[in-house]
Amino acid sequence: MLKKIIIITYILLFNNFNSFADENEKYLKVGLLAPFSGEYKNLGQSIMLSLQLALDEINDENVKIYPRDSGFNNPEKIVRSVESLREENIKIVIGPISHKDFKSLSSFKDMIFISPSNIDPKIQNNILSVGVSLESQIKSIENFIKEKKRKKTIIMYPKNEYTPLIDAKINSININNKKIFRYSSDPKVLTSDIEKLTNYKQRKRNLISRVKILEKKDDEASKLELKRLEQRYTIGKVNFDSVVIIDFGDSLKSVLTSLVYSDVDQEEVLIITVNQWFDKSIFLENSIENLYYPSVDISNFQKYKKKYSKIYGLQPTEITILTYDALGLIYYIWNKKNYKITSMKDFIIKDNIKGKIGTFSIKDGKLIQKLNIYKVSDKKFMKF
Repeated sequence: MLKKIIIITYILLFNNFNSFADENEKYLKVGLLAPFSGEYKNLGQSIMLSLQLALDEINDENVKIYPRDSGFNNPEKIVRSVESLREENIKIVIGPISHKDFKSLSSFKDMIFISPSNIDPKIQNNILSVGVSLESQIKSIENFIKEKKRKKTIIMYPKNEYTPLIDAKINSININNKKIFRYSSDPKVLTSDIEKLTNYKQRKRNLISRVKILEKKDDEASKLELKRLEQRYTIGKVNFDSVVIIDFGDSLKSVLTSLVYSDVDQEEVLIITVNQWFDKSIFLENSIENLYYPSVDISNFQKYKKKYSKIYGLQPTEITILTYDALGLIYYIWNKKNYKITSMKDFIIKDNIKGKIGTFSIKDGKLIQKLNIYKVSDKKFMKF
């Protein structure tokens, strides 16, 4: 029954959107490129439902949405869909979802694309990426580390296809005495990599040596120390006071577990990661007591999810709040520019814009979000 409801809702929305075809220039006509077929069709439907929420909140009958199927990893379909939008005289489009599809849009220089991708969030010819960028996250983390007065920072991330991109972003971090540590994506090798980072084997030897000395003593102080050391894996501090882990999902959890196993003192070392979208499995599946990361406004995010769920009976994916804000951004610029968007230059403004994810601005061709720092502790997300 639920599946039938979803399908009927999808059809009604799709027909409703397309019924808006009106060539009158007073309308803000926005195309949507999303996967409505194939493996990720549910994502496409979720995005379209988020735009319906945005339309309801904007409450302006002059805003019209024209959805088109982008498929997944299908350049030919994307080109056909964009050509179809162009035939409808649509100049501005939300999408594509993935930065890998950007090359397919190079010939449509007369159109503007607002993508929820977080890869390289800047104006690239006719494309603006509005995802929660690594650059925005790094800026928030940088300020947080300085506020906490940390002096030795390890920035660590896996060796994978995104390593060159992260390398480039890391070079811009203004943190004194930082060290880069790239680790293997192979879980079997990861533990060994973390042991090297934390000097685990030497610290383990220190513990064994100290225990042997204490075992030969019979005074109360030695007995108490020996009892305390029975709860330890190592003796000695690591050579850093903060660590930033740029990773996600199971790979991140493996790193956190390895840090615990390597006996990193969480009272002395600040453990930070990047935006995890308030994923509860982070604190359900690892032993880190205090974890920090930058993210969007949690209050707005939760209100959005609650409203979406109440109306549609479904849980939205994180990317949908970005497409929701993308329509809000387009509408804001359209109003600011006297109901006409002519080029990407119209999006280069000095204003701070407030969306569901929080406050952001577009300066020097880049979109920068002002992110909050959250602490994951006692199975809760708390704004720091």
